[in-house]
Amino acid sequence: MLAAGIEGTGTVTVAECHTAKARASGTLDVFATPAMIELIEETAWKSVAEELEEGCATVGTSLQIKHLSATPVGMRVTCKTRLKEVDGRRLLFDVTVEDEAGRVGEGTHERFIIQAEKFQKKADAKKEV
Repeated sequence: MLAAGIEGTGTVTVAECHTAKARASGTLDVFATPAMIELIEETAWKSVAEELEEGCATVGTSLQIKHLSATPVGMRVTCKTRLKEVDGRRLLFDVTVEDEAGRVGEGTHERFIIQAEKFQKKADAKKEV
């Protein structure tokens, strides 16, 4: 059952493909904010996926994230999400991100439960305009 308190954990070891330089978000070889956001979204959706009704999925709609500290290539980054609130189809997660030296990110992430097939059809219909 989908209820507040569900937790998720995701981990990545920072590689060249995760850097600001590779993600076009800067020029440095440090964990990029877009890579951190990707880890947050993946951790959040996976944490609730098994609790959804058949045919449903979630989509990210909002992020309020602070990237607090740089992480170099080779270090491990761990994201933890906790489902803070369920309001109908709206899901709100508290998020923390840490590397082996401490906190590197924090904030909230909002997702909505959708009917996957209906959502995809609506998105694909945009190509016909």
